Amino acid sequence: MIRSEGPVATVPALVRGIAILRYLNAQPEPAGVIQIARDLNISQSTCFNLLRTLVQERLALFDPATKKYSPGIGVLELATSVLRRGSFVRLLHPHLARVALDHSVTVILWRLISPSRVLLIDIAEAPVPLRVYMTIGQRLPSLIGALGRCFAGHLGLPKEDIHAMFKELRWQDPPSFEQFWAEAGAARVDGYAVDISRYNRNFTTVAAPICGPDGLARSALSAIAFTNDLDAPRIRALAADLKAAAAEAAHSLDFGAADVPAADGQNVSGKSRRHLGRGLITP
Repeated sequence: MIRSEGPVATVPALVRGIAILRYLNAQPEPAGVIQIARDLNISQSTCFNLLRTLVQERLALFDPATKKYSPGIGVLELATSVLRRGSFVRLLHPHLARVALDHSVTVILWRLISPSRVLLIDIAEAPVPLRVYMTIGQRLPSLIGALGRCFAGHLGLPKEDIHAMFKELRWQDPPSFEQFWAEAGAARVDGYAVDISRYNRNFTTVAAPICGPDGLARSALSAIAFTNDLDAPRIRALAADLKAAAAEAAHSLDFGAADVPAADGQNVSGKSRRHLGRGLITP
């Protein structure tokens, strides 16, 4: 007789510690121990001791001025090797490197980790004296810059949810929401978007979404360069190459569905979260 295995034993302290790390990662801003304990239904004393251990292990960072916690550099150290080993990243990196070299830009692969946040999971840089410095593990709002137009046009979210997320963004030269929404619609038709000195006055970004068969964006490619280095013809050529690379990635990869990550404080409806959850992937 074959006996089925019983429930897998877990270590409660470890489970709570991991829950705290996930919570910190999902927050747009650092959080205090009282807020963390309340939201995770953990006693304050237990939460404090777990946070202190995470800080000691460099998995969390404590700001003595604000008494708040955020993810530590140790999380990035652990994540970097995992991201680089993923077949998703390995498959796409040659495309990033080719576009970066051909156009003398920095090309970035982003993964959607929540409705309002993206994670930098790979990067390719051209061998030029001056370049934009970004690191694997860096997070940005999902609707910012050219990247944001692409996601806004390919998330399958209603306009009111996109508007609520848009209002939280910080631009150096912000477009109106109606302008942003129109450009997101253009990105849905064209397969790419451009941001010239809106998000940052010094930079131009070009992005293309990587979509699944349902048309929803799971990831995206973006390229960034100093605005003075990209004229209109170069932007068009760069956009065409990014769009081709994104289309090749979408054609080659087996996109699987995943649950939407933990709520990150943005005002996105439950219905929209359920719809969006069908469009997320893990690398």
